Amino acid sequence: MVPFFCARARERRATTEIGLSAVKLTNLLQPLVEDLGYEFVGLEHHSNPKNPVLVIYIDRPDGIAIEDCETVSREVAALLDVEDPIPGHYNLEVSSPGVDRPMFTEAQFMQFTGETAAVTVFAPVDGRRKFKGRLQGLEDGKVLLEMEGEQLSLPLDQVEQARLVPEY
Repeated sequence: MVPFFCARARERRATTEIGLSAVKLTNLLQPLVEDLGYEFVGLEHHSNPKNPVLVIYIDRPDGIAIEDCETVSREVAALLDVEDPIPGHYNLEVSSPGVDRPMFTEAQFMQFTGETAAVTVFAPVDGRRKFKGRLQGLEDGKVLLEMEGEQLSLPLDQVEQARLVPEY
C-alpha cells in the first residue's frame, strides 16, 4: 500500500537576505525534481516568522512513497544549500499532493475540470474570498467555477490557494 502523504522536515539556515518569489523557486527546483523522475506539482512557501516552511509537492503515476519524499528532499536540500535562496531558518517538507490536491497551474485547473474545488482569492469577489464549487476549466485567464447552478469567474492571478475537495 502506498501512502498518499509523506513529509520530511529539515531545518536549515540560509545566509543571504535575498528572497525569491514562488516563480523563481519553482524555476530553480522544478528541473531538479523532474530530472529525478517525478512530476513537480508545485510549491508553497509559508513565511510565518515562528515556523517558516517550504512545501514541495511531487507526484508520479504509481503514487508517492516515503522513500520518494526522502530522495527528493535530500536533492532539493543540497541545491538549496548551494543556491541559498531563502533568508533565515525554515523547514523543508516534500509531500505527495494527497486527496485534497493543490492546484497551481493553468494545466492543473484544466486537468481537474469537473472536480469539486475550494478556491481562496487574495481580494474579495462579491464580498467573499472563499469559494467551493465544480471546476469548469479556464477561460481568458479566469478560473470558471460552478456554484449552486451559477457560474463564477475568478482571475487566476488572484487565486491565493486552490485545492480539490475529496468526495467520499
